[in-house]
Amino acid sequence: MLAGLAVLTAGSLVFHRAVPNSVGRLGSLLEAFLTWLGLVVVVLFALALLRRSAVALVALLLPVAAWTYLFGGLLLPGAAPGARQLVVVQHNVSDENADPAGTARALADAGPDLIALEELVPPALAVYERTLAAAYPYHEVRGTVGLWSRHPLTGARALDIKPRGITEPWNRGLRAEVHTPHGRVAVYVAHLPSLRVRASGLVSARRDESARLLGEAVAAEELRTVILLGDLNGTVEDRGLAPLTSRLNVAERGFALSFPAAFPLARIDQVMARSATVTDIRTLPTTGSDHLPVAARITLSAVRR
Repeated sequence: MLAGLAVLTAGSLVFHRAVPNSVGRLGSLLEAFLTWLGLVVVVLFALALLRRSAVALVALLLPVAAWTYLFGGLLLPGAAPGARQLVVVQHNVSDENADPAGTARALADAGPDLIALEELVPPALAVYERTLAAAYPYHEVRGTVGLWSRHPLTGARALDIKPRGITEPWNRGLRAEVHTPHGRVAVYVAHLPSLRVRASGLVSARRDESARLLGEAVAAEELRTVILLGDLNGTVEDRGLAPLTSRLNVAERGFALSFPAAFPLARIDQVMARSATVTDIRTLPTTGSDHLPVAARITLSAVRR
């Protein structure tokens, strides 16, 4: 039985895209917690030792190899800082955050070039603007998402990533050009709709539709280099984010589990890039939000000025 479970775990890791989404979005639900199958391997290993089962121990080599292939690289140390790098911070600050000033100071203390925030609501927005103004003189806000920058911003506009069926005001995406020392970069900030887990399974249709609209916007972007920062309400393994992960690079190092802050289970706060490499990603200390902030280093390719 243990050997069979080991083979099943290995199959779930390697062939997770084969798990259908037609019933309860089971495929996306599995992919949201795919990294945690490593814990299943640890439990099976302990049971195999207790049972002194050589067959089970040999079978466990399959999920160990599969997990290492998929996620082992994330455990390696990041590359040394380079000349063409930007440091970015992504944070869903929560519309119930009781300490926006403390949150803003904590994010600025990481020394990023760019800070992307979601769930910005008045009067907290004024606090973020006031607290970040000295170190980040350039900022743009559209709806409930915002971008703060050490470098000049131009061409800011709202993104239409609103799913059908939402009738109330809903503006959770923006695009702006950042004039970095290394050239112009298009930066997208987005907050995709939340997921719901119900008895019938995962409810993700609105998130998936919004991800598709965002992917189309990125595909149409004329600037060569793109950075996407956002609460995407999905892991990079989740097929619902395929319109983005098929077009953008994801972090090469670091797990950076960001939600929920009290006991992080998944990284749904993402940093992705085109014509650039997200060399590593990490979490920052907890703030007044139910998300942890994530910080990433991005190495830019040669860009047109």
